[in-house]
Order: sequence, then structure tokens, then C-alpha cells
Amino acid sequence: MAERTGKWPRPVRALWLGLASLLVALAGPAAAAGPSAKPMEVRVVVITTWEVIRGGKDLKGELYAWRKYWPFTTEMPFPVGVHPLLYDPKRHVLAVLTGMATARASASIMALGMDPRFDLSHAYWVLAGTAGVDPKVASAGSVAWERFVVDGDLGQEIDGRDIPADWPTGILPNQRTTPYALPAPASHNDDGDTAFTLNRGLVDWAYARTRSIRLPDDPVLARVRAPYSGPGALPPTVLEGDGLMSSRFWYGDHMTDWAERWVPYWTGGQGVFVMSAEEDTGVMQALSFLAKAGRVRTDRVLMLRAGSDYVVAPSGLSAAQFIAKEAVEGLPANQEALDGLYAVASPVVRALADDWAHTRLTTPTLSLP
Repeated sequence: MAERTGKWPRPVRALWLGLASLLVALAGPAAAAGPSAKPMEVRVVVITTWEVIRGGKDLKGELYAWRKYWPFTTEMPFPVGVHPLLYDPKRHVLAVLTGMATARASASIMALGMDPRFDLSHAYWVLAGTAGVDPKVASAGSVAWERFVVDGDLGQEIDGRDIPADWPTGILPNQRTTPYALPAPASHNDDGDTAFTLNRGLVDWAYARTRSIRLPDDPVLARVRAPYSGPGALPPTVLEGDGLMSSRFWYGDHMTDWAERWVPYWTGGQGVFVMSAEEDTGVMQALSFLAKAGRVRTDRVLMLRAGSDYVVAPSGLSAAQFIAKEAVEGLPANQEALDGLYAVASPVVRALADDWAHTRLTTPTLSLP
């Protein structure tokens, strides 16, 4: 029998030293200040997903307006992420840039949720990002509070050239052998989490506070929406609608038809596809795991998407031509969408942070008719 020395065996000591080093690196200077430092209680986390950064400067993107207009006076290191964190010590609001697509978003939020510098146990999470919008529901520049977010990557797919003649799409759910086969599989299973339901009362509360906000409209938006009809041709508005997340950018009538059916399929017929984006299900997956450890609350999540372009081409352009056009010219309503996001999200963040005496323990809710 090995002699009892009162010390940890060398492999165990090495493991714990490695974990301690990781936590110090994660927390940066705050952790080095000493183990007695109390974590900062964060009231609201603002989540952004992309930014154009050159020479260490944020030139434009989802974080840009928050840095410019919100009093984030402190920049904090975040070595396990893609960008330093921004912090408003007066309102206790934290802003994170996750990086684009599902994997980076999930990894960034998991890293933030495990960061020992912060107490996020009562925090609200407000994602404000750009998206492609379905012209059957809303116009470019419109802003939607999401009630459901659905994953568009999980599943099975047959190449378009091999689709059976009686199939509407080559995309079908895992555990099913035809598209949209009923009953739909459980949205949370061993294949992954396909659909997440946000706190409807909180979403309704946020929508009620912002539904009358007049969104930016200009000649650029008027030209962008002119070739469309119905809701897609109207001035931008604030609405409630749902998001389909995929790490692939996709375009066209056939893919939009799939999205319009895929969202209600996974939400029991309740969801309405409005916005196409990338990160929201990755964010929710990370928050769901963190919630199991008691580090966050998933009933305090708000997700806001603004249409920077349409998911279908205007009349006279094929889907391939539409992709080529945007590759050269950029997303036509990008700046208006970014402006709309800040205009709608910032008063909600401010309300949640400023009324902390109540919102810390009681989640605002509102039931709309």
C-alpha cells in the first residue's frame, strides 16, 4: 500500500493545478486579485453576433451602436471569446460578441456563463441581431421579437437531384423517413435540441413596450421593398415572429417554403417563420446547459432579429442571381436593420436594468390578446 503523505497524488495535483490555471486565464486580472473577490451581479447581458473589426477597431456591426450610444465605460478581457466584453458598471449591463454561426455562439455563451467574474443567476439575456426576413410576413428593416427559435441544421437531407417526385423538400427530420412526417419527434432528444420556446409572457411584455416605436425608413428601404408585395412591401414595423437558425446562408422560394413549414412542424403549429439567422439555437443550447447548473435562467431570454435583406429574390432574379448580387453589393437593408435593433432593444434593456429592485426577483410578463 502506498504511504499516506497528506498530499494529493501527483496526477490529481496536476489536474487541479491545470483547472485552476484555466480559471485564472478565463477570468483575467479579476481572478488574480484574489479568491475573495465577489462576482459582479449582472442585470442584463446584451448578445451581439458579428462585427467588422480592422486594426483593433469596431467599424460597424451589431455591437457598434451599443459601443457608440450606450455608456459602456469598461472593456474587460475575454480571452476565450472573439472580442473583449463591454461593461456598464452603473446599470450592471454586460455586452458580448459571440462570433457568427451556431458553434461560435454556443461556445462563447458557455464560456461567459462559466466565467467566475460574474454572477449571472438573475440576469436577463437580450440577443439583438440581423437576419433575412420572409416578405410574406414583414419587410426589410422590420424587427421581430422571437417566441420560438428552431434549428434548421439538425436532420437528414437528400440532394435536390435525388428528391422523390412526391416530396416537397429533400430535408426531413431525424427519426422520420419522409418530410414533415407526423407526429414530429420530440424537439429535445439525443439527436440534439431542435426547437426552443421562449418565455411568452416576457416576450409579450417586451413587444408591448416597443410595438409603437417608429423604425428607420428611408429611400434605400423604399427601393429595396418596391419589387415585393403584401407585408414585404410595407414600411418596417415591430412584430412578434419566429426564427429559423442555420449555419448556412440560404435563399429562394423552395427553401423559404421549407422554412415556412419547418418552424410550425417543430412548434406544434404555433410558430410562424419570419427571420432566418444563425446563432439563436446555439445560444439557447448553451444557456440550457448552464441553467442545469443553476448559473442562468432560461425564462429570462429575449431574442430580437431585424431584416437586413429578404430570403427570396425580387421578381426577375433567380436565387443564384440574388446571391451573386448581394455578394457584390452587400445586404441592402443592413444599416437600417442595425439602427432598428438598437432602437427597439435598448429601451427594454434599460427598463430591465433600471427597475432591478423589482426585476431581479420578478420577471416582467404580459399576456397579449
